[in-house]
Amino acid sequence: MAASTHNTAGRRAALFLGCALLAGAPARAVTHDAQAPINLEAASTDFDYRNNTLLFRRIKVSQGTLQVEAQEASATGLEFENSQWNFKGQVRITVPDGKLASDLATVTFRNNEISRAVVQGGPATFEQRLEDGRLAQGRAKSIEYDVGAATVRLLGDAWLSDGRNEIRGNTLVYDIGQQRVAANPDETDPGGVRITINPQEKKPATPAPPPREPAQ
Repeated sequence: MAASTHNTAGRRAALFLGCALLAGAPARAVTHDAQAPINLEAASTDFDYRNNTLLFRRIKVSQGTLQVEAQEASATGLEFENSQWNFKGQVRITVPDGKLASDLATVTFRNNEISRAVVQGGPATFEQRLEDGRLAQGRAKSIEYDVGAATVRLLGDAWLSDGRNEIRGNTLVYDIGQQRVAANPDETDPGGVRITINPQEKKPATPAPPPREPAQ
């Protein structure tokens, strides 16, 4: 019974923070042009014929509003039909209205489009500017970005803040378009969910003007 009460409280708290992330204005429609061409820029490249691998240095891969930058990347061929690329060193991924950063990343291409990115670091980080101007920030051992679903899944010692309130758990799923978060969605993480609600700062009251002197 206690465990059921704990899970219910966790869901309610997560919903509260999800509403807080939505505060201020309707969410923007986050779109990605999957038909845009994929562009690749690099400072240098090496082709290993023996192992059939390509190595790029100081690379940037972009498609529409998506962009991946890193100090180094390796792939088994220069094609994006169905491939997996490994990036390392100062990895920066720009997504619609947000950014991910890490030490390592694996980016999956399907049907000539960026479909998924998994970033890992110590920790991997995510941020998005909210409608009301606040900055949503998150970190975890691993972050999975699903381009089609426009979701970011934070896994392992995950933390997310909307600029005022904070939520922690082993698994946090953030919807970029709706600016909502689901914590421990499958209710399988033993640690549950921890919420920190910080009170809003009250603006100091404007002092009343001094009384006017009576006319002589």
